[in-house]
Amino acid sequence: MGRVNEIWDRRVLIFNLSLSELKMRYRNSVLGFIWTFLEPLLMLLILYFVFTNIFRFEIPNYELYILSGLVLWGMFSRGTSMGLDCISSKGGILKQIYMPREIPVVVATITSTIMLIFEIGVFALFLVGLQFVPTKTIIILPIMISLLFIVVIGVSFALSVLSVKFKDFKFLWAVVIQAGFFLTPIFYKLDILPETLQKILYFSPIAQIIDISHDALLYDKFPENEIWITVIGTSFLTLIIGYIIFRKMENRIMEEL
Repeated sequence: MGRVNEIWDRRVLIFNLSLSELKMRYRNSVLGFIWTFLEPLLMLLILYFVFTNIFRFEIPNYELYILSGLVLWGMFSRGTSMGLDCISSKGGILKQIYMPREIPVVVATITSTIMLIFEIGVFALFLVGLQFVPTKTIIILPIMISLLFIVVIGVSFALSVLSVKFKDFKFLWAVVIQAGFFLTPIFYKLDILPETLQKILYFSPIAQIIDISHDALLYDKFPENEIWITVIGTSFLTLIIGYIIFRKMENRIMEEL
């Protein structure tokens, strides 16, 4: 609990660093902070066109199905990619100034979450444009986003130290992200996959989070108790395993920076 308290005591610093990371992302652009809205809008418009006109599946409310999946997957993809690089990119600071080494990981995850909030705002514009009224089960979406945060920070803890120790790890993770995009029910439903693959993805927290979010947002459906237990359990297990890897390697990777 000592490390947790130490991180909590620096919560103002963490929040300010998260905002600073967000500003740095668009520092040299002409439109600056406007890109926080414009970037997800353009991305969603392009993917909306591609998947509704070229790779369309017969799924009710398909346009919103793919857009909501893309927003949640974007948080996972972006958050873990930022987490992967957060220690190696701040090696100089970590050597000169003492701070819990978890802080860069927490900052990266919070920054990606702030970007998710902007993307949800853009997604709301699509809801209005398509004249869709969310169902009452939308109330569980904050829980799904909280679990997504837990998964992202858990994976980022492991990636942040593994990428310092093994320099090629970032290329491997890029492949994993590409494969994960097609193995996650973003633009199709899980039931079209082979049964064996469905059983494997049943224990994928990100696949379950997106699947549950689709049902809650679009189809007025709560998950069954068994699925609740599975997604919560696998999310926290991801955090625990990621943090164990982080703590075992954090001292050794300082020599690699």
